[in-house]
Amino acid sequence: MDEAKLPAWWWSRQGLDGSLSGRTCGETLSRSGWARSVGGSGPYLTLFSRAGSTRERADAAVAAQEIHELPAARGCTYVVPAADFALALRAGQPFTGGEMKVAAKLGVTEKEIGKLCDAIVKALAKAPLEPDQLREATGGAARSLGAEGLKKGLSTTLPVALGRLQSLGAIRRIPTNGRLDQQRYRYARWTENPLAKSKLTLQEAGIELARRYFRWTGPATLAEFQWFSGMGVKASQAAVAPLGLVPLEKDSPRLLFPDDLEALNKYRAPGKPQYSLVSSLDAITLLRRDLKGLLDAKDHARSVHDGKKMQPLGAMSDPPSHCILDRGRIVGLWEFDTAAGKIVWTCFGKKDAAMEKEVLRTEAYVRGQLGDARSFSLDSPKSRAPRIEALRKAH
Repeated sequence: MDEAKLPAWWWSRQGLDGSLSGRTCGETLSRSGWARSVGGSGPYLTLFSRAGSTRERADAAVAAQEIHELPAARGCTYVVPAADFALALRAGQPFTGGEMKVAAKLGVTEKEIGKLCDAIVKALAKAPLEPDQLREATGGAARSLGAEGLKKGLSTTLPVALGRLQSLGAIRRIPTNGRLDQQRYRYARWTENPLAKSKLTLQEAGIELARRYFRWTGPATLAEFQWFSGMGVKASQAAVAPLGLVPLEKDSPRLLFPDDLEALNKYRAPGKPQYSLVSSLDAITLLRRDLKGLLDAKDHARSVHDGKKMQPLGAMSDPPSHCILDRGRIVGLWEFDTAAGKIVWTCFGKKDAAMEKEVLRTEAYVRGQLGDARSFSLDSPKSRAPRIEALRKAH
C-alpha cells in the first residue's frame, strides 16, 4: 500500500473532500466521527470544514437536540448525533467514578450523593437551572468540601451528583448562551432519557463504538482504538472481534472493514490540491493521534512552537495549532489573532491562490460568526501569543 495514499483516503472518509457539503449537523458527525468538545471552537470548525454549516445552524441543531455535548468515550465530552446519544452515554459510564472516589476520601458517602441526586432531579422539574441556582434549590443536600476539597479540585458535592446524573441520561447540560465554545451551563431534566429505551450492555456498546470508529478512520490499529475508547487491551480485542476487520495488507497492524479495503484499493486521490482548515482537535488527527502519518517525511523534523518551546512536529502526538490540510496531508498551521481579526498561518511548501482563498473563507467565518478560534476553554489570545509569533516568523 502506498503510504502517501492513506492521508487522502482518511480525508475523504472524513468528508473533508466536499462530499458532506450541505448535510445536516447530525449527518456530518455520523460520517466523520464525534467532535471533541473542551470549550473550544473544534465542533464548529468540524461542521464548517465539512458541511459549510454556519454557527447559527449548529446552535439550532443543539437546541433541537439533533446533536448534543455528552460524556462519551474515555469519559471525555464529545458533540454527538442523536442516533448515538445512548451509545455515547453507555460508552462513557465506566469512566465516571473519579469524582466520587475523591469525594469518598473527604467523607462523602454514596447515600449522601443519592439524596443529592434526588434533590437535583426534583429541583429541575419546573425549569433548567444554573449551578448556583441548583445549590440554593437543593438546600442542604449539596455541601462544601472545604479547603481540603479545594486542594483536590472538588469544592462541593454538587459536581459529583451532576456528573452521575448526566452519565445516566437523567439530566443534560445546556450552554447558557447556546454556544458550544464556552463552558458555562444550565442543567435540565432529560425527559426523553436516551438510555430509557436502550438495551445496550457495556460489551455491546464497546462493539458499536468499535464499529463506528473503524468506519470513521479505518485503517487504524487496535492500539489507536484502545486509546480513543479508553478500553483495556482485552476489552478492545473483544469489541473488535465480531466486526470481521481485515489487515490493510499482510502482517499490517492497521485494520479496516473488507468493503473499505476494496474501496481503498480502488481509490484515487484528486490530482489537484484541495485545502481544508481544521481545528487542532479535529477527528482526522485526534481519532488516531498518528501525526506523523499525516505529514510528508520532509516535515517530520520541522520545528514548531508548542506554546512553551520549539520542537520537531513529527515528535508530537497532537498538532500544536490548528491545521491546514491538502487532501489529508498537513501542509500548514494556523491560529486566529483576535486583535487583528485575522488568521495567522504558515505553509510548509509553496502557497497558491487556492490555499489563500480557503484561509480567507475560514477567516471570515471565524471573525464573523465565532469571534475567536480557541483550541480549548483555557486557550486565550494571551496564551497563544507565542504560537502566533512563531507562525509569523515562519512565513
